[in-house]
Amino acid sequence: MKRRAVSDRRLRAAGAAVALVLFAGACADSGDDTSSAASATETATTSGSEAPAAGTPNPVDQAGLQSALESGAQEFLLPGAVALLRTPSGTITATYGTTERDGGDPVSPDDHIRIGSNTKTWTATVILQLVSEGALSLSDPVSKHRPDVPNGENITIEQLLNMRSGLYNYSETPELNESLDNDPERVWQPDELLALAFAHPPYFPPGEGYHYSNTNYILLGLIAEQLDGQPLSDIVDERIFRSARMTNSSFPDATEVTLPTPYSHGYMFGTNMLTLTDPALPEEMQTEAENGTLAPADVTTSNPSWAWAAGAGIATANDLATWVEALTDGSMLDADLQRQRMDSIVPTDPSTPDAAGYGWGIAKMGPMYGHTGELPGYNSFMGSDPENGMTLIVWANLAPGVDGRDPATTIAKGLIDEMYAN
Repeated sequence: MKRRAVSDRRLRAAGAAVALVLFAGACADSGDDTSSAASATETATTSGSEAPAAGTPNPVDQAGLQSALESGAQEFLLPGAVALLRTPSGTITATYGTTERDGGDPVSPDDHIRIGSNTKTWTATVILQLVSEGALSLSDPVSKHRPDVPNGENITIEQLLNMRSGLYNYSETPELNESLDNDPERVWQPDELLALAFAHPPYFPPGEGYHYSNTNYILLGLIAEQLDGQPLSDIVDERIFRSARMTNSSFPDATEVTLPTPYSHGYMFGTNMLTLTDPALPEEMQTEAENGTLAPADVTTSNPSWAWAAGAGIATANDLATWVEALTDGSMLDADLQRQRMDSIVPTDPSTPDAAGYGWGIAKMGPMYGHTGELPGYNSFMGSDPENGMTLIVWANLAPGVDGRDPATTIAKGLIDEMYAN
């Protein structure tokens, strides 16, 4: 299988994995800009003013944000896209296109979208809150809570959080991808997903490698329900949405396929099976998409139950910005556990210290902390730089791109490269 160096092909059929590889090196803390994305960005500086000091982000105005978004959206053939940038000077937004490919309303930061693996940050935060309350320990063997997990006596809760359990990723199985193509309305139960994973050998012994696996977060969701005594949707509503004052986010029930209004439709070229081993379409199909003779399918109401605790969440751009700031400013955990969480992030490629990092349900992408997410039809990036007071959200309503890249993540990378080019 051809895989990205870091992610598991996202959560597209994986549900929405982290496309961290886009940020490796190019968005390292050094600000190196040697491999910036193709999307163009205009930065605004005051005429005659001094260049920003090293480590200080370059300013971006609304026109620059709009230019970057439009350039990336046109490159990726997107029906619609949104970018939101919060800075100490205020918030600016940019929009492109419409909520439907052949019509609909202009997209808006208020539109609801499926956020894929950004959901993992909710699940992980719930688990860490339970740790703080003494309900479980990061060093607990998974077998203490789920005795059905193969080799669970040697896998810790922490290794589930940081993708170092070695457990096989169920979303890489042909069985799941065929079902997504042929029976998109199927309601998947978490135990069915685990059965797909457990039928395959692990990638490596626990703690001896890194592999992004949605199986880890299905287990964490089940453990959260077991300890809290409520459905995960109620847990997330109480512990995440209400605490962070996120009024436009939801965690749908397994049978729920509609999004709250207003919402953007989501589109996908090709099929999950076609792109199982390589997320890029065959070259001839890429050409057809680019010249308009191949249309993407509307996958808005495909049932996301197969992603569950790993990627079934729904939110708006504004709520994602609110959440990623809460995720990084420490307001969701006690100070000591928040410090440990931020310190848990280590490079996903040990041989490359500047590679993007992953920790306890949180990623570090250049100077920003957050996550990315992708389901069929939707790709989103959320990142916050608490040191400089910068928060960036980008989403796209078509995913993956015809060449296999993640549209919103690529656009976000181009913006970050420009902002931190010093």
